[in-house]
Amino acid sequence: MGTPQFPDLGKHCSVEDCKQIDFLPFTCDRCRQVFCLEHRSYIKHSCPKADSNGVIVVICPLCAKGVRLNPDEDPNISWEVHVNTDCDPSNYDKVTKKRKCPVRGCRELLTFSNTIKCRDCTLDHCLKHRFGPDHTCPGPKKPDVSFPFMGLLNRSKKEESKPNRATAVSSSKWTTNFLSAASTVRASAEASMAKLSSEISQAWQTATNSASPSSSNGSGGIGPEECPQCGTRFSSVTNLIDHVQKVHEKGGNQSRVLQLPMEVCPKCSKGFRDPVALVEHVERDHRGTSKA
Repeated sequence: MGTPQFPDLGKHCSVEDCKQIDFLPFTCDRCRQVFCLEHRSYIKHSCPKADSNGVIVVICPLCAKGVRLNPDEDPNISWEVHVNTDCDPSNYDKVTKKRKCPVRGCRELLTFSNTIKCRDCTLDHCLKHRFGPDHTCPGPKKPDVSFPFMGLLNRSKKEESKPNRATAVSSSKWTTNFLSAASTVRASAEASMAKLSSEISQAWQTATNSASPSSSNGSGGIGPEECPQCGTRFSSVTNLIDHVQKVHEKGGNQSRVLQLPMEVCPKCSKGFRDPVALVEHVERDHRGTSKA
């Protein structure tokens, strides 16, 4: 057996009727004996331990589940273990009952190759009734409010709305305070302007009543107020207005007279065409007091 270079090369087949030498022998994984190419399978060499490598499954008549029998264990023991632990008779109808198309009058069995699930009603139908109008589809189902995920989602929405509500309350308070402060400032400004206007009206009335008729004859002297028509100067705004009304308005030059409002200081009878300039004059020259 073998060659001079490899004396241990090759082995004889373990079958008594064969005993053929094979340089590439096969070792059985069950009985651990050596065989040739012809007798390498379990059946060819009648392996006594071939059953231990196989898998035997028995279908339970109660639950229609497969029960595997261990080769080194008594089948009765394996059966008792299944009955006491895994057997569920309610599963029998689910496994053995063949599903049919839910459409009334349809007897088509639902198998792997002819089953279509509707996207709206999520029910399985045959290929013939796969479209909505064919199986009178009721439409998509509304989400179940009692589903735990929906409750968690609603709770998270409420928690997110709490800080927004607090922000809205704080912003509303700030807006209310700002509006009240603005209304207070506006009311005080309006009261100050009304008081100043009444004092100016009283000073104007006093100056008009006390004006002399001789000061408006058109030959006025030197003064701070100048007539825009003839250039004559007057000592007060009252004399200037009387001059314009008696001299220039009678002559038909009303269109040439500047129709600008005049504001008179109650302290010094100085005229101003801008009320802001009058207020600045009172604060600067009379220390903020408009009373005579």
